[in-house]
Amino acid sequence: MITVRPAAVADVESLVRLRVTNAEAHLALDPETYRVPARDAVLRHFTAMLADGSQRNAVLVAELAGHVVGMVEVLRNPDPPDHQILRPELSAAQIHTVVAEDARDRGAGAALIDAAVTWAADHGITYLSAGIHHRNAGAVRFYGRHGFADYGRLMGRQVTGRVQRAS
Repeated sequence: MITVRPAAVADVESLVRLRVTNAEAHLALDPETYRVPARDAVLRHFTAMLADGSQRNAVLVAELAGHVVGMVEVLRNPDPPDHQILRPELSAAQIHTVVAEDARDRGAGAALIDAAVTWAADHGITYLSAGIHHRNAGAVRFYGRHGFADYGRLMGRQVTGRVQRAS
């Protein structure tokens, strides 16, 4: 049976393992976009997050038979500055979900999403987003099954040099 709970300092090694393994899988999707972060940087990140008692963000873990098999981070977006047009009342956060390969299709991901949504609602967050690479069809299907859908459009452009316009 899958259980979900807030992450604790004792979970840091499992969180690091999940993050690095997830990074390696993403590197295979698009090496121009993704990298495998240094283990020490990931360790510092999760140690700091779990030491922060502000409840601004969350890290939740899924356990199966006493072992951490997944995690979800809920990272609150900063309020827009007062000079921008976005309304500050739209309290939004990004979520990042990782489930170990050998624990997939056993309910861990669904349990993590449900727990993240509950945590967000309890902390005044009204909108969750999940940044998914377009080639990650499994993640697109997973988040779609859990109520995530296209919302707006994020557009980007590579900057390779100065633009030269003819006069």
